[in-house]
Amino acid sequence: MCRVMSVSRSGFYEWLYRPISKRNKDDLALKVKIKEIHIDNYMNTGTRRIKSHLADHGDNVSRKRIGRLMAEEGLICKTKKKFKATTNSDHGKPVAENILAREFQRDQLNEAYVGDITYISTREGWLYLSVFIDLCSRTVVGWSMNKRMTATLVTDSLQMAIKGRKPKSGLLIHSDQGSQYASAQYQQLLSDNSFICSMSRRGNCWDTQFMILMTSHRSDPCWDWLLCLRVDLSTGVGVPECYRAQRL
Repeated sequence: MCRVMSVSRSGFYEWLYRPISKRNKDDLALKVKIKEIHIDNYMNTGTRRIKSHLADHGDNVSRKRIGRLMAEEGLICKTKKKFKATTNSDHGKPVAENILAREFQRDQLNEAYVGDITYISTREGWLYLSVFIDLCSRTVVGWSMNKRMTATLVTDSLQMAIKGRKPKSGLLIHSDQGSQYASAQYQQLLSDNSFICSMSRRGNCWDTQFMILMTSHRSDPCWDWLLCLRVDLSTGVGVPECYRAQRL
């Protein structure tokens, strides 16, 4: 082995019996913690957020050291692709006023919902996910998945919220100006339940910022159709739990 690695025998034995320094022991312990944080947060964490998390738990480590340990372990932070607008606002259908007006603080349940659509890369192609959250509790109240981004996608997710939460008339439901939310099918569902429709101005995503924060990390390529179908057909545990990942 020494001949293959081009090292001396004496050097090998000196290294073999050399006591491990405290620095190296600390590095080994830090590698375990860093790897756990990295995996638990879908490989989206970089040195800045890992440093903050470690500091919260009593480990004051520099970003340079964290970067070195991540490189030694082959841990790479995923980078987001350049934003591409997917909302079709040029559909020629009527849109609603922005009644929500960024009033995100709500004191009662079933007072205001915010909805949005995101897409997930799977081994079978793109999977579209429609989600509605309650602004009071910040919990997912309805969701739906499909390989096509149609009006049925959003109506199915809203139907789940209606069935599970049984909101009364007057509920404010906010979304963007996408064709799915402006469709006759979706608008009829709002009308049948006496819900109030609210939409953001074109190109203004701030009114759905809570949805964006919740869905931005769900581009995990490890998801496949089998997992997604299993979650979609479950009794209501899978999707909300996915969105309760720790945010650093």
